[in-house]
Amino acid sequence: MTAEITSGLEALRERLDKTLDVHRDEAKMARHRKSYRTARENLHDLVDDASFLEYGQLAVAAQRNRRDYEDLQVNTAADGIITGTCTINAQHFSSTASQAVVIINDYSVLAGTQGFFHHKKLDRICELAGELKLPIVMYTEGGGGRPGDTDVTTQIAGLDIKSFTSWAALSGKVPRIAVNNGYCFAGNAALFGCADFTIATRTSWIGMAGPAMIEGGGLGSFAPTEIGPIEVQEKNGVVDIVAEDEAHATALAQQLLAYFQGSFSDWSSVDQTLLREVIPQDRKWAYPVREVIKTIADEASFLELRRGFGRSIITGFIRLEGRAVGLIANDCQQLGGAVDSSSAEKAARFLQLCNTFGMPLISLTDTPGFMVGPDSERDAAVRRMSTLFLAGASLTVPLVAIILRRGYGLGAMAMTGGSFANPVYTASWPTGEFGGMGLEGAVRLGFKKELEAIEEPAEREVLFKKLVARMYEAGKATEAAAHLEIDAVIDPAETRAVLVSVFGRSCLN
Repeated sequence: MTAEITSGLEALRERLDKTLDVHRDEAKMARHRKSYRTARENLHDLVDDASFLEYGQLAVAAQRNRRDYEDLQVNTAADGIITGTCTINAQHFSSTASQAVVIINDYSVLAGTQGFFHHKKLDRICELAGELKLPIVMYTEGGGGRPGDTDVTTQIAGLDIKSFTSWAALSGKVPRIAVNNGYCFAGNAALFGCADFTIATRTSWIGMAGPAMIEGGGLGSFAPTEIGPIEVQEKNGVVDIVAEDEAHATALAQQLLAYFQGSFSDWSSVDQTLLREVIPQDRKWAYPVREVIKTIADEASFLELRRGFGRSIITGFIRLEGRAVGLIANDCQQLGGAVDSSSAEKAARFLQLCNTFGMPLISLTDTPGFMVGPDSERDAAVRRMSTLFLAGASLTVPLVAIILRRGYGLGAMAMTGGSFANPVYTASWPTGEFGGMGLEGAVRLGFKKELEAIEEPAEREVLFKKLVARMYEAGKATEAAAHLEIDAVIDPAETRAVLVSVFGRSCLN
């Protein structure tokens, strides 16, 4: 090796080292004082060892005409965004299946703002992800657009950048997971909101504008911690999963990505006979449907999305004998399991995402129907609830519906792809009961004259209960199956085996 090459390699190593935490002590300590991690610490935790191939590591902010170049190399390292390819979860999947793209916005560089070369790097890696069909994990912490890149003299507003289009254009092509901790405002928030799945820590504040832009627009002065705190963004559905901290968020990103990477070879399940004891004898009592989900699923495989939003429907992923499946379920402990506007939109979006990425689906149905009344209509129920029918009609992946208890009206149809005939298999537990609307309501409407004709309240109640019992007998699961409105009535303990069988027949990957 010649002296010239040796000298060049040494210079290169020195230059690359300036981008690393070991040479950026001040920035690293500032993160640690907040109990946050550096961008490269998150990178190291997320990707498999020695698998990261970085793009654009030598970039600096476009500010050479106003700042010392040595200063830019350290304090604007990589122009505030780390991009590259890697493998994630290679311990579970093949080298091909575990390939991924990583994008990490670095808040220690100019508050994570988006500059000229920052955008070029983002565009380059998004285009590459699209060409190679690789999933992406993006950490979004940052303050949006950067006004200080004075080297750029050929633009006015800088609105001709492609980054947001490049990122959004990947929708439906590759799974995109956004992870946030800390402040995420303006352009960074737009990237977060465009992702297929969003994870945010409890120390996250996410908003389409930060304090400076809000104040500049004449809308008042606010601290950054007053803008889009996690308590708000969890309840309104912006955040799919709330993490305790960056380590937890990173582990969740790995788990979430794994559902789209393939099957696990190792799995276990619990005693399925426990399902026979779940439904209370009193049909009016609620029960914890998450326990049903966890029992049916492979152990420790259930990951719920948007738990704090649209709470009467649960959405999430499970595994069955190692294979990934999407799941929706009515939660009878919330609104009695009625489908309201928020839960309908939540479930519809989830069905669309699963369908896009070829994920088979399960519906665990126990609903009295759609939430009705003037308050419901003020929430745009007609439009928002109808999205479930649109999503169901578009499904090309296999859907299996299991009616746990109540299957009433349009709400039950919406939960099963728009019709009990739409799933590849529709079965009920013996506790299933069916009708065009809830039994009590049907009796009050259908037998209104008969009930009103009885003056004595106690006698009226006796007749009411008698009529409800008669309708229950007419609409119970075995009768629905006998009339071929559903395919079967099954032992709850056989639910998992039935699902595995149907999905196996349906060519589950």
